[in-house]
Amino acid sequence: MECFDVIIIGSGPAGTATALNLLRADPALAGSILLLDKAVHPREKICAGGLIPHTLDCLNALEIPLSVPHVQVNRARVQALPGQEVVCEEGGMCSIIRRNEFDFLLVRTATERGAEIRQGEKVIQLVREPGGIRVMTERTTYHARVVVGADGSGSRVRRQLIGQTRQPVGKAMMADVPVSETDWVGFVQQRYDFNFLPVQDGLRGYLWAFPCLIDQVPHVNLGIYSLGVDSLSNAALQDCLSAEISAFRTAQTSGQTRRLRAFPIYGYAPERPLAAPHVVLVGDAAGAEPLMGEGISFALEYGAFAAQAICEALRTKDCSFDAYTRTVVQSWFGKKLARLAFATKLFYGRTARLWFTLAARSTRLQSIGLKWYNGVDGWHQRSGWDAVRAVIRRYPQQP
Repeated sequence: MECFDVIIIGSGPAGTATALNLLRADPALAGSILLLDKAVHPREKICAGGLIPHTLDCLNALEIPLSVPHVQVNRARVQALPGQEVVCEEGGMCSIIRRNEFDFLLVRTATERGAEIRQGEKVIQLVREPGGIRVMTERTTYHARVVVGADGSGSRVRRQLIGQTRQPVGKAMMADVPVSETDWVGFVQQRYDFNFLPVQDGLRGYLWAFPCLIDQVPHVNLGIYSLGVDSLSNAALQDCLSAEISAFRTAQTSGQTRRLRAFPIYGYAPERPLAAPHVVLVGDAAGAEPLMGEGISFALEYGAFAAQAICEALRTKDCSFDAYTRTVVQSWFGKKLARLAFATKLFYGRTARLWFTLAARSTRLQSIGLKWYNGVDGWHQRSGWDAVRAVIRRYPQQP
């Protein structure tokens, strides 16, 4: 049986970020970190692929240039009220990548810096035992002092080692359509679109349109996001997205069908445990941002928090991780996730029209909200009262 200090189950952004942060903090861990994944990179990943500015800051901190093909987004078009739209032109809003290329970049970097990866190897059982965790895969058995659950919304690590808690799972569906088959000008304008109009019909979420490159060919990534509670049925979501796709297609291509792909999103909740003896959760396994479903920047941040906790655990030989959940919850990061969870009640509940109306009428609210969400100018680490004061004042103060 092979033994490792750390076994990370899942090699998406959360898992690789954990490995990269561990190796940056303690280069001596090279050779003692194993990434396990049931897939083989570069593998398809169903995701819109938006990297907000804070994601790029996280990559810079890890000294990883964004070297994969991407589309820069500098404008946003938002529909939230009938007959109205809001256009934001803040610049530098997002970079759109394809996850197969982006995740492969992170995996290559992690292995170059000292992590080991074994792909095409599915984990089938995890058992807590003295001194660590026994990890059984389709091929063999390992022992780890620490296991990191980076295995997504349906996390086996969470279910078998921490306990499955009842938490609404959101969902998303998407399809990629060549820009040449549409009349959409968003790609040329470096723009992404958000459509919240279906909220008035019961959707707890939104429709999106993102510009992207697939094999260097311009496409529009069209999708729908929905929270899992009191929202539309799967059939209704499919109908809503199909209608949106038809609205984007030209008359010559409108009759063609496009395959819809779906994926679950496990939302963050501050009362839920994120660790147990010898185990920590990161990324979607711990809980994704629930308002918009954005996961990549949060995955990278989870990796940083987990690496800090693991380094301390290995140094002190105390792998209880008693403080990990509390540390995340009380940090700026946990507070941001909690505020976004609260915002779902405002924008996707009975008061949705009121809050969308306020947001549509206040350009200052739009600007501060966008900077806070995107992590620009340090807003993501500032308090909610700072944001309120900045919106009320004529000129927002800089950090």
